[in-house]
Amino acid sequence: MAVKKVTRKRERRDMLRVDARLSMRVEGVHDGSQAKIVTESQNVSASGIYCLSSHFLSPLSKVQLTIVLPRIPGTTRAQKLLKCEGIVVRCDIVAGKRAEPRYQLACMFADLTTDQRERIEEYVTWRNLQALRAAVAPRRTTRTAGGAKKRTARAAKPAPRKVTAAKSASRPATGATRRSAR
Repeated sequence: MAVKKVTRKRERRDMLRVDARLSMRVEGVHDGSQAKIVTESQNVSASGIYCLSSHFLSPLSKVQLTIVLPRIPGTTRAQKLLKCEGIVVRCDIVAGKRAEPRYQLACMFADLTTDQRERIEEYVTWRNLQALRAAVAPRRTTRTAGGAKKRTARAAKPAPRKVTAAKSASRPATGATRRSAR
């Protein structure tokens, strides 16, 4: 029997992306009038952003983007409001039973400064590291009401226990000390 060779699809994007729920606003033209859409991103990279929209925006139309980039722990940089121009790359309707339609909106950043691009790259790298740490952290197990073991969220490494001087003085430190006390 011939073995089927498994090939992975080549990633077309040049920049790393990360799933991220960032508050954002998109301003663009919808049905001839200016639309201000307040939404949350689904993922972001240094080249663009993907979100859900309540309005259809024509592909290749220019939009104004305002994204709230949070402070990254361990850095001196504060939360930042990133404002830039974007170009709509895709705007597809989401299938569903909602009364009002929703759209998947993908925008490419058009005029990022070097500092803005670096801030986004720094955020994407930090979030990817967080995801990697969470993936390799050991899982905790707890007991259910019936006594069965149940896996829960991944746990951080526990802090080392401190031994107080009073406890260590009352117990012998080695086996040799125990034998001589008999």
